[in-house]
Amino acid sequence: MTDFWLYFNIGLHHVLDIHAYDHVMFLMALTVPYTFKDWKNILLLVTLFTIGHTTALVLSVYGVLTINSTYVEFLIPITILATALYNLFSAKKSAGAGNVNFIALTTLFFGIIHGLGFSNYFKIVINKHDSKLLPLLEFALGIEGAQLTVVFTVLVLSFVLQRFGKLNRRDWVMVTSAFVAGVVVPMIIESEIW
Repeated sequence: MTDFWLYFNIGLHHVLDIHAYDHVMFLMALTVPYTFKDWKNILLLVTLFTIGHTTALVLSVYGVLTINSTYVEFLIPITILATALYNLFSAKKSAGAGNVNFIALTTLFFGIIHGLGFSNYFKIVINKHDSKLLPLLEFALGIEGAQLTVVFTVLVLSFVLQRFGKLNRRDWVMVTSAFVAGVVVPMIIESEIW
């Protein structure tokens, strides 16, 4: 049971680490168009992201997929920027079921990219185990728990600002997405890829 909490906590801290805020930025951009009434869509997207993230880790840990970390570290902020820009260009539209399929596939793909970014570190941590699948699943549960915490926080903030701050939905989406874009553009510019 102690191994469960070890890997669960690594998953939690992977998402909630203040020094690795890219995960939180992605979740903010992913969540901001939605409200509590869209909980099924949000849960689907967050779970797809976790599935993509875990799939990348599985492929990496078992030696099926290896990608240069410089490219991955460049692609992570690109995925966040793409999500924020999508929000900026679609802020007038309601976040409904019509566009969830596109967003779902994109989120799954982005999860794979984010998972590859953590794979080298995770391979070192998990290397002492004969069975690598159980620690991977425990880690994935930690990621899912942390992501749901971030999503819930964004939804509460959205509700409070729109209900009591009289901020309309479009402005909330635009301002938050612009903020996220502003945070990740320097990450792209400062990338080692250049």
